[in-house]
Amino acid sequence: MKTNIYFVRHALSTYTPDELGRPLSDKGIADAAKISEVLAEERVDVFISSPYLRAVQTIQGAAQRSDQDIILMDGFKERTLSEKPVENFEQAIEKVWEDWDFSWEGGESNLAAQERGVKVLLEVLEEYEGKNIVIGTHGNIMVLIMNYFNAHFDFEFWKQLEMPDIYRLSFEGQRLTGTERLMK
Repeated sequence: MKTNIYFVRHALSTYTPDELGRPLSDKGIADAAKISEVLAEERVDVFISSPYLRAVQTIQGAAQRSDQDIILMDGFKERTLSEKPVENFEQAIEKVWEDWDFSWEGGESNLAAQERGVKVLLEVLEEYEGKNIVIGTHGNIMVLIMNYFNAHFDFEFWKQLEMPDIYRLSFEGQRLTGTERLMK
C-alpha cells in the first residue's frame, strides 16, 4: 500500500532569536499561499508539522483549505546546530556534514538529528499507511531524513533547496520507492 509523504520546507521567515516563535516574512506568507495551491492538487489526508511557527504557518493555509487540524510533532523540528549562535554558519554546517559524529557544543550531530527524524517518520509511516501526509519541516532535518533512505540527498542537495520547497516521497511500507520535487 503506497504512502506519500509531502515534505514541505518552510517559507522565508523574519529573523528573531526566538527559534520556536519566528514568524514568516511577508514574502514567506505570499509563498505559503503558493504552497496551498500546489497541495490543493493532492488529496491530503493528514497535516503534521514541526512545532516551530514558521513551519506551521507554511502549511496552515493548505490545512485550512482541507478543513483539517495540524498535528505538531517535535521530531520534525530543525536540528540544533549549537546551543549558542555560531560565528560562521556556512562553516559550522559544513563541518557537521563532513563528520556525521561531530556536534558543536549543545548541538546535534548529523547522526543524532537523523536518528530523531527517521524515528518519528517511521512512526508516521506506520500510523498513516496508505495516506497522503504533509509534513511542515525544515531543510536540514528534512534532508537528513531523506538521506537515510537514499544517500543522494546530501549536503550538496541541501544547499540547492529553496525556501519553501516540497518533495513528495512515496513509500511501500518503510521502503522509499520514489521522490519528486513539486515546487518549480
